[in-house]
Amino acid sequence: MTAGRSVTVDGTLRRSARRTPERVAVHYGDRSWTYAELDDAVSRAARVLREAGLARGDRVGALGHNSDAYLIAFLACARAGLVHVPINQNLIGDDLSYIVEQSGCALVLADPSLAGNLSEGVRALALRDADDSLLVRLAGTEPYDGAEPRGDDLVQLLYTSGTTALPKGAMMTHRALVHEYLSAITALDLSAGDRPVHSLPLYHSAQMHVFLLPYLAVGAQNVILEAPDGDRLFDLIEEGRADSLFAPPTVWIGLAGRSDFATRDLSGLRKAYYGASIMPVPVLERLKERLPQLAFYNCFGQSEIGPLSMVLGPYEHKGRMDSCGRPVLFVEAKLVDRAGKDLPDGEQGEIVYRSPQLCEGYWDKPEETTEAFREGWFRSGDLAVRDADGYFTVVDRVKDVINSGGVLVASRQVEDALYTHPQVAEAAVVGLPDERWIEAVTAVVVPRGRVTEQELIAHTREQLAPFKAPKRVLFVDALPRNASGKILKRELRDRFGGTV
Repeated sequence: MTAGRSVTVDGTLRRSARRTPERVAVHYGDRSWTYAELDDAVSRAARVLREAGLARGDRVGALGHNSDAYLIAFLACARAGLVHVPINQNLIGDDLSYIVEQSGCALVLADPSLAGNLSEGVRALALRDADDSLLVRLAGTEPYDGAEPRGDDLVQLLYTSGTTALPKGAMMTHRALVHEYLSAITALDLSAGDRPVHSLPLYHSAQMHVFLLPYLAVGAQNVILEAPDGDRLFDLIEEGRADSLFAPPTVWIGLAGRSDFATRDLSGLRKAYYGASIMPVPVLERLKERLPQLAFYNCFGQSEIGPLSMVLGPYEHKGRMDSCGRPVLFVEAKLVDRAGKDLPDGEQGEIVYRSPQLCEGYWDKPEETTEAFREGWFRSGDLAVRDADGYFTVVDRVKDVINSGGVLVASRQVEDALYTHPQVAEAAVVGLPDERWIEAVTAVVVPRGRVTEQELIAHTREQLAPFKAPKRVLFVDALPRNASGKILKRELRDRFGGTV
């Protein structure tokens, strides 16, 4: 690669800083950074990291809540030729140690409030709120002037959610992520005039790579929040400081369920993005009824592809509310059967991808890498149907399909039926071991009000074939989720596996 022509993650910020240096790039708390200031901070932080003894290719863990420091640290790793390893800030014990050890982190950048969760002997540097924090060290530090990374260098290990097995570190290059940024910008209509608020965890690929980095690439003004606090979000919208919001279905459900949802002035919200897990159609219909002016985008994908692979735009929802859309700019997708044979439109199969956005494989897991990639195509693990117009509708995860009496049942269809009942706040359907049925279709429900198991079973039987209706309904106060909003069905199967 010729010097100065590399396609790099940090290069997207550098170009915006040269184009609009005085424009505000990021608001966080009472701090604001112009594009020129942010780019300068990234260069100084890159030098701090290299002077800490880190060499090109070293892995650097990031264990922190959302902040400007977290963003600067990621971009500094990218600029210094290091490999950033974002870590779920909720992990403790063996789960946390697994990520740090499996990735081989030479250093972990950690919020002081979380550093105590690291195992003894792990080298750590404070991200913020401490005398030795990364931001404090920037003062008096010279900008980094070392060699630029190359487009095919690794820049991040994106660990999968681990909903069905131990997390795997998807190896992402600069080039793959920049391709994904371009796909996001074009498919999601991102522009410099948007005022996005970023409240989902930045360690997760969706908030960081589908929204924050692409928005920095186009030169927008961004607000970073530590968490999706409903009061703060509604205030920002009413004040005209936010008009674009990404959230998983669980957050949209929570916002729609607030007592002030019907009374707050939310007319300034122009773009609503949802993803990370399937949005129940009844919930989406309620949101669209309350906010008819709002443009909804369904964002679909997974960590291994950066993560955006498909989008259903606001003018594509009519008649296909349950679709995840069509492949984005740099993604090619098709459906195959278990043997890997291409399937025609209308038949159910597994989605496979071919794309420059794809990871290089899984860190230090050659067998899993070989299993995931077949003849240049990545096996997604998602079951879907494609229509004649090229729109995909996800039916289920391969591992979540329920084998009930030898007949396969898609959990999503049962969940959508449950969501049409007014007393169902949230629902997840899993297959639990059963001597007669092999797996019994079981609904785990968070009730909104008084409702019985018999009522919900009867309600689903009115809409579905009898073999698809739940054999049992279990009531819980909350469903287990990861920070991106995905329901952890593995935990539900482990928790209730002996109760049916």
